[in-house]
Amino acid sequence: MRIFDILRILVAEQMVNGEHLANVLKVSSRTIRTDVKELGALLSQHGATIKPLKGTGYKLEIQDEQEFHHLLKQLKDYEHNVPYPLANSSEARNRFLMKKLLLTNAYIKLDDLADILYVSRSTLQNDLKELRKVLATYGLSLENRPYHGIRVKGNEAKLRYCISDYIFSRTDEIGEQQMSHPPLISNEEMDFIREVILDRIEFNDIQLSDIALNNLVIHIAIACKRIREERYVSYYPQEMKKIEAQKEFMVATEIVSALEQKMKHSFPLVEVAYIAVHLLGVRTVVSAHLDEVEIKKIIDKDIYELTIEILDQIDQQLKMNIHNDKELLIAFCLHLKPVINRYQYGMNLRNPMLDEIKANYPLAFEAGIIAAEVIKQRLHIHIEENEIGYLAIHIGVAMERKKMEDAPKRCIIVCASGLGSAKLLYYKLQSVFGSRLDIVGTTEFYKLKQMSLDTLDFVISTIPISEPLSVPMIHVNTFLGGSDITKIEQAISEARLPAVQYVRKKLVFLQQKFDNKLQVLEFIAQKIHEVDLVKGPLLESVIEREAVSPTSFGNFVAIPHPMEPFADSTFWAICTLQKAIDWDGKPVQFICMLCIQRTKSEDLQSMYHILLEILNNEKLVQQLIRCKTYMEFVEVLHKNS
Repeated sequence: MRIFDILRILVAEQMVNGEHLANVLKVSSRTIRTDVKELGALLSQHGATIKPLKGTGYKLEIQDEQEFHHLLKQLKDYEHNVPYPLANSSEARNRFLMKKLLLTNAYIKLDDLADILYVSRSTLQNDLKELRKVLATYGLSLENRPYHGIRVKGNEAKLRYCISDYIFSRTDEIGEQQMSHPPLISNEEMDFIREVILDRIEFNDIQLSDIALNNLVIHIAIACKRIREERYVSYYPQEMKKIEAQKEFMVATEIVSALEQKMKHSFPLVEVAYIAVHLLGVRTVVSAHLDEVEIKKIIDKDIYELTIEILDQIDQQLKMNIHNDKELLIAFCLHLKPVINRYQYGMNLRNPMLDEIKANYPLAFEAGIIAAEVIKQRLHIHIEENEIGYLAIHIGVAMERKKMEDAPKRCIIVCASGLGSAKLLYYKLQSVFGSRLDIVGTTEFYKLKQMSLDTLDFVISTIPISEPLSVPMIHVNTFLGGSDITKIEQAISEARLPAVQYVRKKLVFLQQKFDNKLQVLEFIAQKIHEVDLVKGPLLESVIEREAVSPTSFGNFVAIPHPMEPFADSTFWAICTLQKAIDWDGKPVQFICMLCIQRTKSEDLQSMYHILLEILNNEKLVQQLIRCKTYMEFVEVLHKNS
C-alpha cells in the first residue's frame, strides 16, 4: 500500500518534500496530501505524528518509541499475514483475500472474512466482485455454498498458476538470494528443491535462465504443498503419452526421485508430467551460437518460417532493418519453441522485467506486439504481455547490436582551456564510446571558423557556441558528466531533430478535464480525424492496441497508438489533464497519441529516443503538464530536446 511506502520513506529520511513523494510514488501531489492525512490518522494511534512544514514538506515525529516500533512490526507481519489494522484499502484487502482463498481448500464464511478484515459485509461483497474478475482471467471462479461460505473453484493447474502469480511477487529477487515467499513449504525444502533442479539440469545439459529456474522452483514448491493436500493435476491419456515421450519427462523423473527421498511423500505420475511440462516451457533448446544451416536441422520448419515472417512484418511496419540479422533469427527460433510449449499446456511465465522493458525499449516492445500478432494469425495463439516482453528483449539486443555495427560518427573537440583539457576529454570520450565515435582532432574555437565541417556529424565543445554551424554542436563539461554522455549517445544513435518537429498546433490540448482513459482516447482520435491526417479506423485500432498491453509507462505518461500505421505523416497529438486519471493501474496526466506515416521509410528509433527522453524526465513531464498555452508548451519542449 502507498501509505506504507510513504511511512518507509519518512522513517529513512525523517523529513521529505511532498513533490518528491509524488515523483517517487508516481502519483499527484493532491493524492500525496490525502495519503499523508490517512497515514497521520493511523500514526496518531501508534505513538507518532506527521508534522507539515510550510515550504519544506513533512516531518516524522515519534512520541512513543515502543508503540511506533510495534506498528512497524505489524507492518512487516502484514506483508505475508493478517492485514489488521492496516488493510484500509480495497487493493490491500483483495491481496489478502486472494492469498487466503488460494491457500485454503475449505469453504470460508463471508462473516468470518469480514471480521478478519474489519469491514462490513457489503464492503466485502464489493471486494469479491473485483476478485472474481481477476480469477476469471485464470479460468477460475468463486464457488458459493449456502451456510458454508466461498472457495476458489477450477482446474488444478490453472489454480497453481494463479498461486504463483499472487503468492509470489513478480519482482521476487533472482539469483543466489533466497526468494521471499509465504510458508508454502519450509525454507529448507525450498533450498533442497533448488539444489536438486540445479544438479539434474547440469547433469542433463539443460540450459535455464535465472528467471526460468525461479519459476521452476516456485511451481515445484506449489506442487509439493498441493500434493500433501491430495490435490493433483490431471492430463488426458493422449497428453500423458505425448509428455512421457519427451526428454524432459526423464529429467522430471530424476528430480522427483530425489525429492521423494527427502520430503517423505510420493509424486503421482501426473505430477511428474507436470514438472516435465514446466521444463518444456522454460528450457533453452540449444546454444544460440549455431549458424542458420544448423538451426534448420533442429528447429521445426514451421517455426523457422514463422520467424522469417515475424521479422519481415516488423521491418515492414517499423522500418527497423533487422530481417537480415542472423543472430536475431536464431534467437527467435530458439525462443519460440518453448513459447508454443507453454501455450499448449496453458502455462504462465512471469516477467519481472516487464515494466522496465516497456519503459526503456518502447520500440522493441512494439516490435514484440507485431510478433505476437503474426503468431496469433498463424497459430491462433494469444501471446500475453509477459511473453511479449521476452520477445522484445531479443529485438532490443538486435537494436543494440545494430548500433555497434553502424559506421562511427565523426566529430571534432573544441576546447578553450588548452591542450591538456582537450586530451583529457579526448581520452574520456574514447573510453566511453570506443569505436562508435571517430574523433578527428581537437581545436580552439577561433580556429573552428577556418575549418570545413562537411565530413563531420557534430562538434563537441566545452564552451557554448552561439554562432550557427553547419553541423550540430554538443556543449559538454570538460570532465564529461552523466548528462553529457547522454547527449552524445543520442547524437551517435540518431540524426537528431528536436521533439517539436512531431508536434502540430491543432493537435495540442492542454489542461483538459476527463474522467477516464476511453474519454481521452475518443477526444484525441476525433480531433485527429477533424484535421484529416489519418485514413482508417484510428480509435478502434488504438483500443485494440491498449487491450494487448496498456501504454501507460509510469511518470504520469501514456503513449497510445494504433496497431498499424494510418497517418499521412508521422506526428504526435498531445493532451494534458488538470487531474491524473487511472490508466490500467497507473496515474496518467500527459498523453501523447503517436501516429506513424503509412508508407515512408524513416528511422523510428530516433523518434522513440526522443519519446523515451521525455518519458524518463520527471521534471520535464511536470513542466509540460503545467503549461497553459501552446507557445509555453513548445518553448519548454524545445529547451529540453
